[in-house]
Amino acid sequence: MSSTSPVDEVVDLLRELRLPHMRRTAADLLATAKAQRWDPAEAMRALLTEELAGRQASSIRARRKAAGFPTGKTFDAWDETVSSIPAPTQRALRTLEWIDRHENLVVCGPSGTGKTHFCEALGQVAVDAGHKVTWFSLEHLGALVRRHSADDTAAKAINKIIRADVIVIDDIGLLPVTTDTAEALYRVVDAAYEKRSIALSSNLHPAKAHTFGRTCASFRLMFTGSNCGGVRRRRRRRGSRVARHRPWRGLRRRV
Repeated sequence: MSSTSPVDEVVDLLRELRLPHMRRTAADLLATAKAQRWDPAEAMRALLTEELAGRQASSIRARRKAAGFPTGKTFDAWDETVSSIPAPTQRALRTLEWIDRHENLVVCGPSGTGKTHFCEALGQVAVDAGHKVTWFSLEHLGALVRRHSADDTAAKAINKIIRADVIVIDDIGLLPVTTDTAEALYRVVDAAYEKRSIALSSNLHPAKAHTFGRTCASFRLMFTGSNCGGVRRRRRRRGSRVARHRPWRGLRRRV
């Protein structure tokens, strides 16, 4: 006759079924259920809830690690009153509806104005909401594609990048752009067009985007842009500082 208690047998079965989060709480939860005379269905519901919560937390940790965020900054350390991005715009972006619509985001402004912090914090919110995010500096993206071009696997590398729901590319215009880097950026934007969301940060004002466009040429990029720096964009009758669903015309080829 086995001396193993029913609770221990349940724990062993959960181990074999690879249900670690249920197994971790099963003994205490079943003891509570017995003491408080829970309905069996209620005890089962509580165990399944623990497993689901544990899996979701593990998934978030895995997505956050895979994203490759540079610093781990979140909105906990963000002061929306200091940024020149209008507070209603910040709150609207944090709803992530633009990701569901496969829209893109361009945050521009001088160095030190919080562009990277804001984009990273948005990425963290997206991860918590269940989205896959991947982060690149422009130089890292160029080096990645250049490395894969050597053995003719660049297309596979691009396809892997656009598996993410949100692709963040940081520091555009901070350093001179080589032809290889420009090609890498173009290929990612072209592959993700209307399928994924791209968030770009740049120290180039949209009015000066043509200086980058001469190198990168002919982007089909629709964007939601907001100026992070001290220079304010002029308000126009048909728009505001945030332009939605409008092409960044400055990035088209200039002959």
